[in-house]
Amino acid sequence: MTDTLEADLEPTRLSRRERRAAAPLAYRRRNVELSLIILAAAITAMAYTVASLGSNAEIPAGIFGFVAILLGLLLIAHLAVRKFAIGADATLLPLAALLHGIGFVMITRLDDTLAGLQSLWSLIAVATFVAVLLVVRRVTDLARFRWTFFAAGAIGLLLPMVPGLGANINGARIWVSVGPINFQPGEFAKVALAIFFAAYFADNRELIAAKTWKVGPFHLPEPRFILPVLVAWGFAIVVMVGQRDLGSSLLFFTLFVVMIWVATERVGWLLLGAVLFAGAAYFSWTQFSHVQTRVDIWIDPWSDSLDRGYQIVQSLFGLADGGLTGTGLGRGNPNQVPEAQNDFIFASIGEELGLIGGTAILMSYLLIVGAGLRTALRTDREFEKLLAVGLTTIIGVQAFIIIGGVIKLVPLTGITLPFVSYGGSSLVSNYILLALLMRVSDSAARRIGEVPDEPTPGERWAAWKLRREIRRDQKRAAKRSEAAA
Repeated sequence: MTDTLEADLEPTRLSRRERRAAAPLAYRRRNVELSLIILAAAITAMAYTVASLGSNAEIPAGIFGFVAILLGLLLIAHLAVRKFAIGADATLLPLAALLHGIGFVMITRLDDTLAGLQSLWSLIAVATFVAVLLVVRRVTDLARFRWTFFAAGAIGLLLPMVPGLGANINGARIWVSVGPINFQPGEFAKVALAIFFAAYFADNRELIAAKTWKVGPFHLPEPRFILPVLVAWGFAIVVMVGQRDLGSSLLFFTLFVVMIWVATERVGWLLLGAVLFAGAAYFSWTQFSHVQTRVDIWIDPWSDSLDRGYQIVQSLFGLADGGLTGTGLGRGNPNQVPEAQNDFIFASIGEELGLIGGTAILMSYLLIVGAGLRTALRTDREFEKLLAVGLTTIIGVQAFIIIGGVIKLVPLTGITLPFVSYGGSSLVSNYILLALLMRVSDSAARRIGEVPDEPTPGERWAAWKLRREIRRDQKRAAKRSEAAA
C-alpha cells in the first residue's frame, strides 16, 4: 500500500513527443504565434527603414543589427511562452510586439537619445515578461497574497506624494525620483490592484451581491463589503487632487467598477460608480484650477492656442495633415507637438501613417481586448476570470483615455499609450500585465484539456519532499519493529 501511495505522489511528466501528441492545438497556436511574430518584426524593420529613408534619404547603417536584435528579443519571448505557457492565446504577444515596434520607430523619429533608452527598457521588459512566466506557474497562487498586493498598490499610488521622493513633471505629480532614476509607481500599482480586486471579489462576490442591509427604502450590501468601494473611490480622488492626474484616477476607478460589475452581475454598480466619479470630478472642477484648465482646453483649445492649448492644437493639425494615408514615415513634422514621444505619440503616428495607420493601432488594441475577454470566458475559476477582465480593462481603458484625449474626445490626461509611448515604467508594467494574461489563458487551456496539466517545478519539489518523509517514516517504523522483535 505504501508503494501505491508513493506512486500516486510521483508527478506525471510527459516526454516531448507525448506532450506534442497530447496537445496538437496548443502547438499549432505556438506555430501561428511564431509566424505572426516574424510578421510583426518584418513590419517594424520595414517601418524603421522607410522612416530613415524619409528623413535622411539613406538606409540606416545598423539595419541588420537592429533586425537581429529585434528578432532575438521576440524569439526569446516566444520560446518562453512555448516552454512555460504553451496553451496561451496566440495573438497577444504578436499584437504587443507590433505596437511596441511601431512605437519604437516613432520614438526613433522623434529623439535618437530616447530611442537608445527605450531599447534598454525593451530588453528589461522582455526579461521581466520571461521572469513572470517562469515564476508564476499557477496564477491562482497570486490570490493568497491579495493583501500584499493591495498594500503594494496603495503605496505605489501614494508614493509620489511623499516629500523628497515625488517629482512634479509637466504638471503631474506621478513620478518618484531616486537619484538619477525616475519611475512611475502607479504603472505597477494598477497591476497589483487588479490582482487584489480579483481575489477579493472572487471570495466575496455573493456577499456583495446579496443586499441584506436595509437603509430606508434601499437594500444594500453589508457595510463591511461596501467599504472597499469607498476606499477605491477615495484613492481615485486622492490621485486626481493630490497628483493632478485625471487619467490615472479615471483608470483606477474604472478598473474597480468594471470588476465589481462582472463579479456581482449587477448593473447598479456601474451606475453607482458613474455617479460617484461624476460627483468627484465636478467637485474637482469647481475647486481646483488645474482641473478647470484641462476642461477649458478640452472644450476650446483655440482660445489659448499659443500657450495652454498649444499641445492639443498642434496634435490636431498633425492629424489633419496626415489625412487618409499620412505624410509618410520620416516626412512629417511630429516634433511640432510637445512631448510627442509620451502623451501624443498617437498624433505622430496619425500624421505620418494617416487614418489607415491610426486605425491599425486602434484595431490592435481592440484585438488585444477581444483576446483578453475571450480568455475570461474560457476559464471557469472566478479569480482567473476576474483577473483577465481586470487586466484587459487596464489595456483597453488606458488606450481609450489617451487616444480620446489626443483627438479631443475626452479631456486630455497624462497617461501613456500601452506598449507604444516612451517610458520604462509603462513598458515593463505592461509586459508584466501581458505575461499574467497569457498565464491565465494557458491555465484555461489546461483545464479544458487542450494541454496536459503537468506539475510545476514547485509541485514536483513538494512531492519529492513528501516521498522522502514517507521513506524516512518507513525506515523508522522498520527499526522500531526490529527493536521490538
